[in-house]
Amino acid sequence: MKKKIEILAPAKDLIHGIAAINSGADAVYVGAPQFGARSNATNSIEDVAALVQYAHLYNVPVFVVMNTILYDNELETCRQMIWKLYDIGVDALIIQDMAIMEMDLPPIILHASTQANNRDADKMKFLADAGIKRVVLARELNLHQIKEISNATDVELEFFVTGALCVSFSGNCYMSVANGERSANRGSCAQNCRLPYNLIDGHGETLIKNTHLLSIKDFDVSNEIPNLVEAGVCSFKIEGRLKDIVYVKNNVSYLRQKLDAFLADNDKYTKASSGKCTYTFDSALNRTFNRGYTDYFVNERHATIGSWESPKSKGQYIGKLIRTVGNAYEIENGHVLNNGDGLCYINENNEADGIYVNKVENGLAYPNVLKEVKEGTFIYRNNDAAFIKIVEREDSAVRKISTSLLLYENETGFELLATDEDGNVSTVQLVHPKEQTKNNQSIEENIKAQLAKTGFTPYTADEITVQFTDNWFLPISKINEMRRTVYEQLSEIRLKNYKREERKIEKTSHPYPETKLDFMYNVSNKLARKFYERHGVTEIEKAFELQWDPGKSRVMTTKYCIKYELAKCPKYHRDTMETKLKEPLVLKQGELEYKLKFNCKPCEMEIWEKDAEFEIEED
Repeated sequence: MKKKIEILAPAKDLIHGIAAINSGADAVYVGAPQFGARSNATNSIEDVAALVQYAHLYNVPVFVVMNTILYDNELETCRQMIWKLYDIGVDALIIQDMAIMEMDLPPIILHASTQANNRDADKMKFLADAGIKRVVLARELNLHQIKEISNATDVELEFFVTGALCVSFSGNCYMSVANGERSANRGSCAQNCRLPYNLIDGHGETLIKNTHLLSIKDFDVSNEIPNLVEAGVCSFKIEGRLKDIVYVKNNVSYLRQKLDAFLADNDKYTKASSGKCTYTFDSALNRTFNRGYTDYFVNERHATIGSWESPKSKGQYIGKLIRTVGNAYEIENGHVLNNGDGLCYINENNEADGIYVNKVENGLAYPNVLKEVKEGTFIYRNNDAAFIKIVEREDSAVRKISTSLLLYENETGFELLATDEDGNVSTVQLVHPKEQTKNNQSIEENIKAQLAKTGFTPYTADEITVQFTDNWFLPISKINEMRRTVYEQLSEIRLKNYKREERKIEKTSHPYPETKLDFMYNVSNKLARKFYERHGVTEIEKAFELQWDPGKSRVMTTKYCIKYELAKCPKYHRDTMETKLKEPLVLKQGELEYKLKFNCKPCEMEIWEKDAEFEIEED
């Protein structure tokens, strides 16, 4: 049997979820009323239920994100919500807190969120043996590491394919807590990593001023899909539960076409859901929100990945500024611009700046405010007005399930049979006298034309057969009535035949790979503590949120490295750098101040609060 490969799309709400499905998503993930890591992307139980109903028609599962850490007073509320989600047909939960594994749960599938530190094979095998069906892999992993995990366990592997990158190891960023008592692990990330900082060296000299030194580009490994599939990935996840509907439709449609090209005539892998999509737009990742793209570490560390000029969307590269002509700009490839476009460029202060285009005429772009832009400056379009207008239309992405129709006669009249691409069958009978047409002429083509009018239904009639023993007459109204009824029944049958996988969690006691857990394991309640103790853990620190020591704490661990970005890495740039940096390096932004610690053996950087004390590692 072929292995199913899916595109997993974000859904901010019901409307975004339906748009993702219509654009080709094989699965969607959505927030519940509480406990999701995006507190601004919650949904009512009723809306999640409506999304489930729509999704299941296309054999698309719905995963609900419940990946915050929980406090003791929230455990019962969480448990009750899980039962409600199970009752409305949700397919799986994406979780971080192991307290959920200790609860009295329905037999609902559990996925381990990337917030759960999914970085090594031993941990993944442990989670699989504990009952987790799928793990969402850390974005920092390379192809070799993913394959190693796949070889160690048969747990399903999900990996991000496009979207924003968290500069920290997911689940291990505590900057929001330290700088305002907001917790990223509780759904309230303050995005301190997107702020501008000064970089100060150990001599107290400012090396870089007012630059977004922790802001990194967005993720795109769409070209690596074949390699990632061979490494063991079965689900490709798009980041973006806070993004707009144009971003969702553009990303999903782009990846749908990319994945379909890979799956075409493939004897090992197949599509995971039903239906075929058509689009009225040409998708491209750079036409919606992006900070430029990187493949991060999938192919090891090989290029700079910072988006230092701005944390905002850079957009699509248009061309260089040729010159300013009167009150307008002449730009390379300026003919592709439209009225209402937003343009982005980096000014002479190395800051992102913007232009709104009032009018495009005779190859010139007329801005609302003329700014002094140096000739040769790269110009990007970060608001494509015409593209947005097209994609926002409800009919810009349409998904249809293929059917064949057979109309034939029976003893009392006629019968219409519809068979869909998944083998579901619907029949409707019409009691009607058999009367020949006028002049005994066949009306078969007219009948087929009426049956082909599937309109706003989820179906197309790709094959229509009429089997009559004579040239029988049927009124158009009766033909249309039979068509409507057979498709209404087919939708009911498809939903009835949808098979939700279920799994009851059985408590296990196999040993956890570690016996001592520090605060980065985010243990914040009695049930999580009980879970780890049952699996042999003897020492458990409280979560950072429960024990923060102001001024002296480690607030981030990351594979991203400022030394590498500056070409000052003693491993990669030893032969080319002229001088070493005097440490400790310090990031400063107003009253905020952090020290940087570089651990070169694992190739990681740590960020500590300003009063922390640590030894500087020798290169």
